[in-house]
Amino acid sequence: MVPLWGLAVASVPAVAWLLLRRESESDEVKKQERRSAARSVKGERLLLDTAVQRRFARQEFYRKHKNFDFNKIDEEHGLNVLETYVLNSDGKEIFVKSWIPAQKQLHGVVFLCHGYGDTITYYAEGVARTLASAGYAVFGMDYPGFGMSEGLHGYILDFHKLVDDVIEQYRAIKEREELKGLPCFLYGESMGGAVALRAHLKEPSLWNGAVLVAPMCKIADTMYPPWIQLQILLLLARIIPKAKLVPDRNIAALGFRVPEKRHLADMNPISYSGNPRLGTAVQLLRITDYIESKLHEVSLPLLVLHGGDDRVTDLSISRLLHEKARSKDKTLRVCPDSWHCIMQGEPDDVIRKVMREVIEWLDARAAPKLWKLGQSEEEFEERVAAAVPHLINFGRLNVAT
Repeated sequence: MVPLWGLAVASVPAVAWLLLRRESESDEVKKQERRSAARSVKGERLLLDTAVQRRFARQEFYRKHKNFDFNKIDEEHGLNVLETYVLNSDGKEIFVKSWIPAQKQLHGVVFLCHGYGDTITYYAEGVARTLASAGYAVFGMDYPGFGMSEGLHGYILDFHKLVDDVIEQYRAIKEREELKGLPCFLYGESMGGAVALRAHLKEPSLWNGAVLVAPMCKIADTMYPPWIQLQILLLLARIIPKAKLVPDRNIAALGFRVPEKRHLADMNPISYSGNPRLGTAVQLLRITDYIESKLHEVSLPLLVLHGGDDRVTDLSISRLLHEKARSKDKTLRVCPDSWHCIMQGEPDDVIRKVMREVIEWLDARAAPKLWKLGQSEEEFEERVAAAVPHLINFGRLNVAT
């Protein structure tokens, strides 16, 4: 959730400077970007405005911290992992990653939608490996401007266009011959929940269900700035939409209940941190207002998971989604005492319980024959026990080389 209260108004000189600033793609600039990324890997704060910088920073991070090399981990656990770049309809390079079990019958396909400032190459790795180990083909993409995809870091020009990019990529994957006939699900955390809901509202027939974890369905009224500040925000966003002028809050401190796991947020080599951009903040305001007005049109099977003590996204709005959605198959599960990052920042026993419920929910809709053909409760527990350590162990990674 982007906090918008207390918006600081830029001075006239600052506004003038930002208006004149232009992004250069010259060879010399790219060299400077790589040098900047290299310095940041050594401990300085990253400058990650361009995809060139982010890709280099990730490469250097994995070179330095070999225990974070997820691709090697995946191979050891029987998962076929592929990282690719594809061009979207605007000609931008979009980073796509897949995790597919090598020797298991596929039960379905899960498409990941990551949260604000995030990437599918970090937090999402734990969820992806867990679901793939449970028998699902898992695909994820970095939105334009996030992670490894092309675009100005953390900048959302148009949220609806961002969702169009998600639909474009996931529709193409869904139509692959080897995946035809398999049930397809969306999985979205935080802002990714808003992406998943908007994708469903645009293309209701594409998905067989959605798992939403602490979804950003609406910004709470208490998070809105005073009327005059909101008008200033809207005006400045038209003039300098890329400016980082929205006050920042420490989401890791608000999202991770287990302090020892908060280091994960700080270590993400290509996350967006710092003050949100004006244009992005406006887009988040508008999309949550839009989604709130359309909750009654949500019709796909839903599993909504939300922490009882979430201070980042509003639990009451998840309750409203559950109440208003037309879906006949809908479940809201409130995790008592849990904070925002349920899958990353909670005690291991909570994460294990929540992921078990996700797998069970997916199985009941994607692979009911597993039960009809005689899969016992013990066999299901074995599947979960084999899969969940991928997620639990992610929280125990450290900076050791």
